Amino acid sequence: MKKIIVIIGLLVTTLNSCSDFIDEDNRSYGSAEQYFITAPGFESLVNTNYATLKDVYGGDPWLFEAGTDMYSEGRNQEPEGLAKYLTLSSASAGVDQLYRTCYSSIQQANKGLYYSTITEKASTLDTRIGELKFLRANAYFLLVQTYGGVPVVLENINTAVTSFDRNSAEEVYTQILKDLNEALPAVATGAYTGRVNKRAVQNLLAKVYLTRGYETFGTPADFTTAAALADQVINGQALAVSFDNVVKPGNEMNAETIFSVQFSIASNATGTTSLGSSQNYWFSSYLGAAAAGTPYPNRSYTLCPTVYALSLYEKGDKRWEGTFMNEIYSRYYDYYDVADKSGLKITDFYEPSWFTVDDRTTWNTANASRKANAATFRYHNWGTYSSAAASGGDYNLIPVRKFDDPKAPYSGATSMNFNTTPFTPATNRSSTRDFIISRLGETYLIAAEAYFKAGNSATALDRLNEVRKRAGGGVAGVIPVLTAIDINTILDERGRELLGEYHRWFDLKRTGTLVQRTVLYNPKVTSANAFNGQNGLLKILRPIPQAALDLNRSKNYPQNPAY
Repeated sequence: MKKIIVIIGLLVTTLNSCSDFIDEDNRSYGSAEQYFITAPGFESLVNTNYATLKDVYGGDPWLFEAGTDMYSEGRNQEPEGLAKYLTLSSASAGVDQLYRTCYSSIQQANKGLYYSTITEKASTLDTRIGELKFLRANAYFLLVQTYGGVPVVLENINTAVTSFDRNSAEEVYTQILKDLNEALPAVATGAYTGRVNKRAVQNLLAKVYLTRGYETFGTPADFTTAAALADQVINGQALAVSFDNVVKPGNEMNAETIFSVQFSIASNATGTTSLGSSQNYWFSSYLGAAAAGTPYPNRSYTLCPTVYALSLYEKGDKRWEGTFMNEIYSRYYDYYDVADKSGLKITDFYEPSWFTVDDRTTWNTANASRKANAATFRYHNWGTYSSAAASGGDYNLIPVRKFDDPKAPYSGATSMNFNTTPFTPATNRSSTRDFIISRLGETYLIAAEAYFKAGNSATALDRLNEVRKRAGGGVAGVIPVLTAIDINTILDERGRELLGEYHRWFDLKRTGTLVQRTVLYNPKVTSANAFNGQNGLLKILRPIPQAALDLNRSKNYPQNPAY
């Protein structure tokens, strides 16, 4: 295969640090090349690899969450193509995000692996090589799920190359598995500290095998392997952290976190609204800075939960209050800043789906003294605050609180015009909360899906019901134990557990339910015809970005056939 590289801003040599242990600091050497062949220099280079995750996951969420059953456009505009499919093309806004950021990550990993062969030997060298291979595999996994076959680039390339060929999706999966299986015996085996460890590798391997099992080149053994790997990650660990503490700001390094992107206030000091994560920005309604207290990050009012997403939660499910701010205090962040909330006044209450008329009366009577102002207090009846009703005022949508960051600086008002070319993302990356990529609750659900696909429904139900037990406060039966399972049962549970956690589009695409469930539950995509593409094919894979096609001189790089 000819030497290849993607050149749409992918050659990145310096990135901002991810955390205190990820700092690139060259004080003693005249060039990066000289520095990287020293033990401290190579360590710095590996740390820079971790920093690439900030751009992969910290920016806009469209390729992860838009155009699904869980979210639809609210008061503000989503990228039309990615959200509604009908106009989706290679030039659509946001299509190139993962192509750019993942190849930047791959290029950095290739550089690190190149220097690993010539740098000073250190006791951590083999461990760092394993970490680099994990990071490269993670980037390729995102790419192959999103675009299908892409170029497999394994060389450290320092000069622009304008001709590259596509590898098949099967070849990309082969490379991903090769990297992860080589990383597995090399990385550290201890508890998670922010660096890739054995458990993180096993977890990603489980998800890769699960996803490959659905492909035409997958085999039933992929599901069996995925289930075994997921159980190795679980290793008898119960879901003992309450859901509220799993999503609590500042508690991202809890016992159930498997891998995350490390952010910190110090590393964002030079770009307080551009170097962090934007996850706190997208999944809620704008309430106004004055109403919320200071500091307060602007909310986008863009990705809004659908009626389906809100109706997933049952009475007794602790994930309802853990995911949504169903009571809003006069000062929004008093929820986090005030220990004793009994004296706080509330301005809004969002009624859950299970409330009856009697429940409504009971709540209003019991909480009469808590209402900030009887004349202006807003009681939001069930059915009045989903994405279908989110085009009105600031409080017409229930806020998603699980990504709140009370320490984030105000990011300022932004306007987004997705019709401009090139589209420039809004500057809203103000959160310094670690971005959790994988956690134990999802691993149980990976195991459930893998066992189900392997034909072992009984064990699949066991794994899924463990997630439901924790959702009921750790007490079995608070929410019903499920006795039957299918793919929709699994997707419903993933929706409850993982709302907004950058998995949903991949979940629907993997399971072959993207068209069916989006049309069924997304009010902005009402016909399967929106997915119709060229050559009688559906727009399931995203198109290869037009910029990559324009820069490529190879004739062996076709666009995805639906485009």
